Amino acid sequence: MSALPVPVESPSTVHVTEAERAQLTRTFSGAPGLWGWLTTTDHTRIAKRYIITAFGFFLLGGIDAAMMRLQLARPENHVLGPDLYNQFFSTHGVTMMFLFAVPVMTAMGLYFVPLMLGTRNVPFPRANAFGYFCYLIGGLFLYIEFLQNTGVDVGWFAYVPLSGPQFSPGKRADVWAQTVTFTEIAGLIAAVNIIVCFFKQRAPGMTLGRVPLFVWAMLVTAFAILFAMPWVATASQFLAMDRAIDTHLFNPAEGGDAILWQHLFWFFGHPEVYFIFIPGLGMVSSIVSAFTRRQVYGYPVMVLSAILTAVLSFALWVHHMFATPIPQLGQSFFTAASITIAIPSGIQIFCWIATIWTGRVRFELPMLWVLAFIFEFVIGGVTGVMLASVPFDLQAHDTYFVVAHFHYVLIGGAVLPLFGAVYYWFPKITGRMLGKTLGLWHFWLFVIGMNVTFFPMHFLGLEGMTRRIYTYLPSTGWGPLNLTASIGAAILFVSVVIFLVNVAVSLRTGAIAGPNPWDAETLEWATESPPAPYIFANIPVVTSRDGLWAQRDERLVMTGLDPSRRMVLTTTIHDAEPEALHEHPDDSIWPLIMALGVGAAFIAAVYTPWGLFPGTAVALIAALGWAWPTLHSPEKVDTHR
Repeated sequence: MSALPVPVESPSTVHVTEAERAQLTRTFSGAPGLWGWLTTTDHTRIAKRYIITAFGFFLLGGIDAAMMRLQLARPENHVLGPDLYNQFFSTHGVTMMFLFAVPVMTAMGLYFVPLMLGTRNVPFPRANAFGYFCYLIGGLFLYIEFLQNTGVDVGWFAYVPLSGPQFSPGKRADVWAQTVTFTEIAGLIAAVNIIVCFFKQRAPGMTLGRVPLFVWAMLVTAFAILFAMPWVATASQFLAMDRAIDTHLFNPAEGGDAILWQHLFWFFGHPEVYFIFIPGLGMVSSIVSAFTRRQVYGYPVMVLSAILTAVLSFALWVHHMFATPIPQLGQSFFTAASITIAIPSGIQIFCWIATIWTGRVRFELPMLWVLAFIFEFVIGGVTGVMLASVPFDLQAHDTYFVVAHFHYVLIGGAVLPLFGAVYYWFPKITGRMLGKTLGLWHFWLFVIGMNVTFFPMHFLGLEGMTRRIYTYLPSTGWGPLNLTASIGAAILFVSVVIFLVNVAVSLRTGAIAGPNPWDAETLEWATESPPAPYIFANIPVVTSRDGLWAQRDERLVMTGLDPSRRMVLTTTIHDAEPEALHEHPDDSIWPLIMALGVGAAFIAAVYTPWGLFPGTAVALIAALGWAWPTLHSPEKVDTHR
């Protein structure tokens, strides 16, 4: 290890020559064409693929929902039969929860966390590429099986014994088990990348008290993913074993326990709602700060509220199981925890309101989505507190009241902030602005469609309409409300189509954005739009939580990094003092080959346990090729300047 002095200078005194920029571009760009697409480890390119793929699955999941609403629009409809309806219903849930909501949120983190922290890439770039290919293969497998009439038909939760071998012959439940297990790999890899990036790659001077709130939200989400996802992966593999090799882990007749499935699944399933929701809170904080021209009120409280939300999310999974024979004392505990979790969310809402109240608000499109989020999420939160009460939950359990509640929470608490974030960060990702006129049509139609679709479901649930039914009799009186909900779903679908048209048009003819069109304060706006492959020619030095607002004229950067090597600066955990320079590996085809091998093993195992071996052999060969390059020792940074 050789000492390497890295001087700190003002940008006004640093002149990065065209030759140095060209060298940095060559170093970080990778190969051109298809080979470059397959081998890249650039976190911005991989994150964009995640985002585009996730929105593709969002569109497919929306089509699933549209078919369901078409079937339920009138009594005794015959658009879909019961078997096909079950496939549409289940595929919709699996798509939205496992293929859209979680991946799109982690993708936003993979793109923007390194930029906000002032570093050049995620810590494990090859693993990042491997995670994306796993996600893509798992999603394609789900829909290929659906088109072959082997689609998932056990709901997104696959309750046993209905998903067990006795009641679900064929391969549909196996498709669920392998899709869920395989796609969870991507979430775990993303979580590890975000955690290590947060603790070891923050820009010099970015102490824990200067980290942007969005980055804090992604860190909390990443830890929640690490603690929650292994449980559903374990449960899905237990189910696959019950079905393939007769282990009887969930078969009470052979000493198993069907309730064990619900404990394993919901210990993941309820935190999952929050690692969809918490990134949305971080997005809201970024947007509110930028469009009120002030830092979000109560920074320490906001951070602690996000942490407390994640911790409490692991303490209330049993509120999904109030209809099972659990002890009343346990019901009381989980009722209290379910009500308590509303407190940190409420604190954050009041902090945003205080920020908006005292700031100079600009009502641009991203801010409109935030205001809609506050209104819609409160509705979902209120009905959530209602369902936390055991007596009420027993009446509303498995009715459309629950459907209305979780759609208000997930769409209001996650999708609305996500659309706001897309309008906010689209200029940074693409270099162009999204159209305002089409954006307003998208916003109003989406908000109206959401309420027209899901608000009537509260009343349907109170009138006794249960979930997972494909038709109903005219005498129930549910027809008018179901027709209203179906009309709302059509409005939602039109709004998403308008959004896609806006994206397509803006990519070609949208106004040029420039580096910082919103005059925001976080470090991603200190880069070009879109960012160069190397992100930062010189690593920024942070001296204030106000970021670019406080450092507009006296910003500092660290210079001296070799432009011919993929160098990233590592810093200390607490104070972000320069510690060492780490050289990232080059682009590689091995992550793709490993994903193909692992994917082949998982998919073949659906049909025979012996199918595990050929794919595993390919994955082991890929692991050898992946690890073959010589690793360079990190270089110590001389911090005595």
